[in-house]
Amino acid sequence: MGYRVVVVGATGNVGREMLNILAERAFPCDEVAAVASPRSTGTEIEFGETGRILKVRNIEHFDFAGWDIALFAAGSEPTRIHAPRAAAAGCVVIDNSSLYRMDPDVPLVVPEVNPDAVDGYKARNIIANPNCSTAQLVVALKPLHDAAKIRRVVVATYQSTSGAGKAGMDELFEQTRSVFMPIGEMRPPAKFSKQIAFNVIPHIDVFLDDGSTKEEWKMMVETKKILDPGIKVSVTCVRVPVFVGHSEAVNIEFERELCAADAQDILREAPGVMLIDSREDGGYATPVECAGDDATFVSRVRDDPTIDNGLSLWCVSDNLRKGAALNAVQIAELLGRRHLKKG
Repeated sequence: MGYRVVVVGATGNVGREMLNILAERAFPCDEVAAVASPRSTGTEIEFGETGRILKVRNIEHFDFAGWDIALFAAGSEPTRIHAPRAAAAGCVVIDNSSLYRMDPDVPLVVPEVNPDAVDGYKARNIIANPNCSTAQLVVALKPLHDAAKIRRVVVATYQSTSGAGKAGMDELFEQTRSVFMPIGEMRPPAKFSKQIAFNVIPHIDVFLDDGSTKEEWKMMVETKKILDPGIKVSVTCVRVPVFVGHSEAVNIEFERELCAADAQDILREAPGVMLIDSREDGGYATPVECAGDDATFVSRVRDDPTIDNGLSLWCVSDNLRKGAALNAVQIAELLGRRHLKKG
């Protein structure tokens, strides 16, 4: 006996990936519903490579009663309306938007990092999925924090355009094509604040009063909630002309000594981590290699001689998978094992 699962926002990048991963991991589904906005109603969408075709249903009329789990990839505004409906109907919501992440009654979960937090879902019947950049960061930090206790983290991100949805990817494609096929004028920025092709933009989400952006704030507060509120976190988030895969340059200060060699040994055995770290040309991971993979790749682990107990490393992950869809499905698997056992 399996679960009845709803994917909300099924026609978007993350929603489609959720369907793919449910199928790939053979999640025990007796029934799967693809749900999206009214404009997508009736669209046919594949359920992974199972050969099953799902007809998209209208979120505004969808009845969540009798469904076990709803994976939301619909953005904050639709989630604000429909997630409480689902939760009230007894369907556990696993939400990929930022809406509930900092709600004290909603657990923010990365299964490799804080699996016990999932037990708090009963307060609202909602579980939050973290920001894509936060998810990969805490997977890499958790085993090191356990070993030597992290005092401070400084992160610079290199985030792909897929983090801004299909419109972001399309803008990169069209602007890049304009450079090599100059038929008309360069497509002006629409999704991004400046040209993204052959450029980098140190600006993701809206600016806050202190000069940081909301994306940077999210990474700071989410890392504290998931990992340890005592960690100091400083972040600079940058959009780069890459289609899929976020990268991060991470500098860590520990309370206790942890050398690079010991950190490599720890990371090599850590759940969800793939250590690719040869000190030679090409001996590191890049977004091209991580696309389509479930792991968080860590490379270039080295001692930081400028501070006591310091390390630097490079971290790469597929933001549509571990940063969004995969983490949501892993939460569903964890929820099933601990609370919603069937059969």
